[in-house]
Amino acid sequence: MGCQKRAYILGSAVAALLAVSGCAGQQGGTAPGDAKGRPTAPAPRTPSGDGKGPAEGTLPGLPTAAQARTQLARLKVAAQGSMTGYSRDRFPHWAEQGDSCNTRETVLERDGRDVRRDAECRAVSGTWTSVYDGKTFTKAAGLDIDHTVPLANAWRSGANTWTQEKRRAFANDLTRPQLLAVSAVSNRSKGDQGPEDWQPPSRTYWCAYARSWTTVKSHYGLTVTKTEKTTLGSMLDTCRD
Repeated sequence: MGCQKRAYILGSAVAALLAVSGCAGQQGGTAPGDAKGRPTAPAPRTPSGDGKGPAEGTLPGLPTAAQARTQLARLKVAAQGSMTGYSRDRFPHWAEQGDSCNTRETVLERDGRDVRRDAECRAVSGTWTSVYDGKTFTKAAGLDIDHTVPLANAWRSGANTWTQEKRRAFANDLTRPQLLAVSAVSNRSKGDQGPEDWQPPSRTYWCAYARSWTTVKSHYGLTVTKTEKTTLGSMLDTCRD
């Protein structure tokens, strides 16, 4: 922000006073979806240990159930497209996020408790609870960083027409509820399936999952199938408004 000058009138005399505020420079990336489609830089790191899990406390940009229903109603329904030309390399990840950290390590710190890192930003200790299946981990090796809307699913629902820069932003989105640390077993069970074919084993997470999925597809203008839309509506019905 630039510095501002404010003039105050005292009686009949005009005294020009300079009020300097907000002049400290900040460095950071741009948000996903900007003109160049660059990935989001993370918020400044703070110590873990607030006891919150990713269901509500750590997922960014999670809409209310009412907001998600409005978004869902507006999503375009279309059959899934072809996988022709798809490759995970078309969605570059994990992007560097500063301080020797990449997107994976950033999410591990955000979603964990009492996370400690080494000099190369690797999580060497901490506690994580996988919201998909309720399993708890003390070693990061047992965790995957899941894309709520899988890369291949996004490709079939519109991302095949995006620029490489926009796909990179999507794959590293730290602003919306697109990335979270979950058990490797649950992530690999999910694969690239949509909610019509796979739901988190833990039903207590269905509300947050449907809200996350819906808002990500809404923001990026991705389509949904008819069955997918119906299933998301049913999952949103599990929310306590």
